[in-house]
Amino acid sequence: MTSLPPDLAPAPPTPPTAVSGAPAGPTNDAPVIIGDDTTGRSRAASRWRRMRWPLTVLFVIVLLVAFLAVVRPATSADSYAPDNPEDDGGMAVAEVLKDQGVRVTHVTRVADAVSAAGPDSTLLIAPNPSFFADDQISALNRTGADLVVLEPDFDMVGSISQDTLEATYGESGDPVAPQCDDPTARAAGELALRPGLTETSTGADGVRPALCWPDGLGGYAYARLEFPDRSVTVVSDAAVLRNGTVLDEGNAALALRMLGEHEDLVWLVPDPMDVSTGDDEPTPAQRGQVNALMPPGSAPVALIAVLAAVLLALWRVRRMGPLVVEDLPVLVRSAEATRGRARLYRAARARGHAAAGLRASAADRVATRLGLARSSDANTVVDAVVAATNRPSQQVADLLYGPPPLTTPRSPSSRADSTSWRARSTDRDRTSRPPPERTCAHASDR
Repeated sequence: MTSLPPDLAPAPPTPPTAVSGAPAGPTNDAPVIIGDDTTGRSRAASRWRRMRWPLTVLFVIVLLVAFLAVVRPATSADSYAPDNPEDDGGMAVAEVLKDQGVRVTHVTRVADAVSAAGPDSTLLIAPNPSFFADDQISALNRTGADLVVLEPDFDMVGSISQDTLEATYGESGDPVAPQCDDPTARAAGELALRPGLTETSTGADGVRPALCWPDGLGGYAYARLEFPDRSVTVVSDAAVLRNGTVLDEGNAALALRMLGEHEDLVWLVPDPMDVSTGDDEPTPAQRGQVNALMPPGSAPVALIAVLAAVLLALWRVRRMGPLVVEDLPVLVRSAEATRGRARLYRAARARGHAAAGLRASAADRVATRLGLARSSDANTVVDAVVAATNRPSQQVADLLYGPPPLTTPRSPSSRADSTSWRARSTDRDRTSRPPPERTCAHASDR
């Protein structure tokens, strides 16, 4: 048996390199291709091109939020709040009191006010946009602190004054003198406050209120009661506290003298959703809340909403009826699906995916034809094809397990080699097939 010349002898197979969609093929000096004719860098660039605008918008939003959080002043928008610089706030009076050494504690819940206030302190109760419950009024009245109440409602006036005062309605007029002996009122001088208080009786234990700034019709704008353990001051007009009107006449003097009698001032700006009392706090379930963050009475509302959703679901299920299985109206042939997928590959120029699918199918058919097991590795398949075709192992490995085809057309010599190989393989297949059976026709059929 003669040996082949060295230049025609097949090269030994080299370890194959893994390619997407096919077994690993031989190594090559070509760059590593990932997926459909792309590299890691090109994929990263493609992802960046797709994501740069969403990331840019997200970055701008985060930057804007951070900027607003930094430049936004730490102030409140609640009326009469000590940190509200607007016309309806009370920041002007609060800052002056702080400069005079008064410690101002801002609270919005009755429970917090009850825990912070006590003897030798002043509790300011700003106007409530809603109303106080009876247990809240009782809790505020039991703190032992000197009370200063602005624009109270009817129930609040009767409770804190022990039924010596009553709330009425009056209209603001021209500035008038206090016309009383109270030192705080006399220091403020003439004011144009809206009257809204009247005296109803001598009160408990013979305590009579000092009534100031009358309107001539039995109404007053200011009342002060001195009880044995504390004092109660009621002002029917909150203009003495607002930033927009505190500088009118003697409003500032009245506000500073009322609120600056003690070193500790608890400033209560009521929250309209607050139901706390400070003693024996009810649980959220007792208040009818889903949780502590929900308003009172939210639990029944949530239960009704859930029941309505369940009834709606039952109604829709009954109306829709049972599921019906129907046959597909169109049958798609496998050849049409294959051609459609090929067109999609061609439109997307996904040469890598297309080549990987073709190579995997070709390698499977070749292995079956050569009698190899389905679990054969790439080296085994390459060696078998080389032995059957006498082609160079590198060429066989590149064809079955090489990198995806390039975008440029292959050289004429490569195409010629591939064409000749396919022709020889076809001839070999034809010679290996058994001859077709021949049948003899009867003479009568000719």
